[in-house]
Amino acid sequence: MFVLGCGWLVLAVFVVAAWPKINAEKSWRVGALLLTLAFSLLNQLVFSTVAEDAYITFRYALNIAEGYGPVFNPGEHVEGYSNFLWMIVIALPKAMFGWDIVVTASVFGVLCALGCVVMVYLLVNRIVASAERELPALGIAAAVLTAAASGLAAYGPSGLETPLFLLLVLGVFYALTTRHPVVAGVFVTLAGMTRPDGLLIAVLCGLWLIWAAIHQRHTWWAPAGYALGALVFAVPWTAWRVTYYGHLVPNAIAAKSGGSLGWQLGQGWHYLTQFSLVHLGFLLLALVTIVAMVARRGRGTPVARSMVWLVLVVTVAYTAFVTYAGGDWMPAWRLLAPVPPLIAVAAASAYGVLAKEGARRPNTRLVPLVASVLAGLSVLVTVASPNVLDRMHGWRTAISQLSEIGSWLGTSLQPGTVISTYANGTLSYHAGTQIVVVDVLGLTDEHIARDGQRDENAGPIGHIASDYDYVVNVRRPSVSVTTGNGYSNHQECGFDARYGGDDQVATFQRAGLPEWVTLYLRNDQAATLIADLAKDQRFVYVACPA
Repeated sequence: MFVLGCGWLVLAVFVVAAWPKINAEKSWRVGALLLTLAFSLLNQLVFSTVAEDAYITFRYALNIAEGYGPVFNPGEHVEGYSNFLWMIVIALPKAMFGWDIVVTASVFGVLCALGCVVMVYLLVNRIVASAERELPALGIAAAVLTAAASGLAAYGPSGLETPLFLLLVLGVFYALTTRHPVVAGVFVTLAGMTRPDGLLIAVLCGLWLIWAAIHQRHTWWAPAGYALGALVFAVPWTAWRVTYYGHLVPNAIAAKSGGSLGWQLGQGWHYLTQFSLVHLGFLLLALVTIVAMVARRGRGTPVARSMVWLVLVVTVAYTAFVTYAGGDWMPAWRLLAPVPPLIAVAAASAYGVLAKEGARRPNTRLVPLVASVLAGLSVLVTVASPNVLDRMHGWRTAISQLSEIGSWLGTSLQPGTVISTYANGTLSYHAGTQIVVVDVLGLTDEHIARDGQRDENAGPIGHIASDYDYVVNVRRPSVSVTTGNGYSNHQECGFDARYGGDDQVATFQRAGLPEWVTLYLRNDQAATLIADLAKDQRFVYVACPA
């Protein structure tokens, strides 16, 4: 963390001190952008955590590479992912070159996060240029804020689709700013193929183009071309999904729905308030931007102003949608990670658009100072907030332990063995595709997701679906793993009544360590399973007291 703080200090001093030259000379802007990218990379490396849920997509990608198709268990057509494009992006290098999926996803995620920093720089300067202003240093200010955003940094190396989704959304805005609606349509579909939230972006941008055509700021070809570009990929992809999986709504989304609206909104409001408490600087910046845009209506060209408003509206609507959806259980507010960079784009662009006509440089060092201070606050949040760096690193420890458990099960059990698990990510991936895995939360099981019971007291969004009678008596797992947090620090011999009377408890100790794993084994297979599992010298079977 000391290194990250030093990185921020070097970047802040450079940007504030060299601000006039950054605005006047391209070489200084290139230098500032490279320094910002270095800071972004450092910020991401501080987290260095591959997320638990990323391994669900990794298992799908692994099955693609091994020839089984986009399935979690070979032969079961269940759409337990909601990031199709990201899954393909990480599956192809494995299939073509044998690249490790986990490493590939982490590297690609970091590169996409760095790409977001560059795209923010380009987008801001393009919007400002459309207002007939020459203030290219503003792009650097927005890039600095993006590089410091803790959510983007946390999920850069996570193996999840978050940075790719933001990069594509920024690409949509850039294409609209450069008046390439067909390209914008293609990008917005790719964003929707990366995260379902892209549908909201698609609708808002389409409405903006229709509004612009009505006010003669675009021809009617713009919304038509946008729709055409979007449909080129959306139609065949949707037709394939429905044909292959049998449902329009992905199983991963179905598993996370079903709670009452009041409960869902309560979850979302809590998610938003916790995010807001540690992002007050960005939210205040957004509020100031909105007030300035309303107060100075006559400044800037109509096209540039409307582009700033589009970014602001999308940011607010996206935040409201995430709140309505109930948020997420992961650290560092993954679903809201795009919000601070979008605020940075809107604020820096608004400053340039509202500048006096003929302005060629920001007249004070207020802009770099504000950007540097907010970036510093973001670094402070990374260190001080228990829900950011500390929780990510704690999560990383649990994920590492679950990967060991999964590897142990995969190498010890016979191919085709059915296991059930509560944490259906890294354990399933490391168990290998020859082990059949049942997710008791239904993310990758169609019956539980669509027909299972909902218990709002069972956990947060994504953890309320269940049908243990179906798991025990229909899927009939030989081994059940109930932990989602890795090893326990003591032997746990208590029996979970949800698994009925056909199972028995078996506890294993990590050799030479105070770390324990509790498994539920089917009675008729218990002796054989214990013998197979005990062959791995890393785990020692310890019978529970009579």
